[in-house]
Amino acid sequence: MPQSIINTKNPAEADVHIISAPYDATASFHKGTAEGPRKVVECLHTQIEFFDKRFKVESTEKIKIAETEIAGLQKMNPENAHNAVVSACENSKAPLTFLLGGEHSMSFGSLKALAKKHKPSDVTIFQIDAHCDLRVDDSDYTDGEATQYAHSAVMRRAHEMGYKLVQVGIRAFSKDEYEYFIKNKKTIATFPWGATKPNGQLIVPTIQKILASIKTKKVYISIDVDGIDPAYMPGTGTPVQGGLEWWYTLKLLETIIEKRTLVGADVVEVSPVADNVLTEYGAAQIVYNMINTFYKSKLVSKKK
Repeated sequence: MPQSIINTKNPAEADVHIISAPYDATASFHKGTAEGPRKVVECLHTQIEFFDKRFKVESTEKIKIAETEIAGLQKMNPENAHNAVVSACENSKAPLTFLLGGEHSMSFGSLKALAKKHKPSDVTIFQIDAHCDLRVDDSDYTDGEATQYAHSAVMRRAHEMGYKLVQVGIRAFSKDEYEYFIKNKKTIATFPWGATKPNGQLIVPTIQKILASIKTKKVYISIDVDGIDPAYMPGTGTPVQGGLEWWYTLKLLETIIEKRTLVGADVVEVSPVADNVLTEYGAAQIVYNMINTFYKSKLVSKKK
């Protein structure tokens, strides 16, 4: 029987617990992120190479990874869905809990649970995203009942809890969001994407500059795949042209995990596209690379 990167059914014995949160009820443009976790997990089962070329080892021999899907999530209203994610993440006992969305609103459940283990002011959320997600709620664009649990408000909620934010890849935001991150410069560092020099050359911040903006030792990484250039991640709910280049993204994540203490992570907003598996495959590769980097010392020390 073929092996899988997800190599244990028992979360209690896992080094990494992947929690799938299939939900897209507050999606503001294109629905479909409820299908994202399943597609990413399928790639982890069947497509990602076990051999990590960086560390020259098959990390599945050293790391136990379990995956659990939150049942019935898509039928819940935003608040109940949020509470279900909080409960699932609180129950995770693995050294690393990795949330798979679903829309970005699911991240707030993971962050609410994390606050039971780590003081929010001691943690920086490192966010790769095309959007700030700093709205008060979704009242400015929804025709239905507004909710503070919308995907576009997730980082506002997290910041209100006391988390610091470093936002990379940002290229679409409202006036209110702009005013909010300007007013909170001491606790929010935003790196807008798309600025150019007078000669038209794109200005891309160095990895070291971004790392220096993370003032805490502890970091939670939240990756909305629309933060990465849609040439690499076309399947997402609110795509925006431009974004982070693939190899830059991987090196940036690797550096942050090596130089800071990772206390949790998520990858969200994968919305599968018919006849194009690039996004779910890329998301799965990011998940696996992050896990292996987190356990680098374990892999390197045991490979001889």
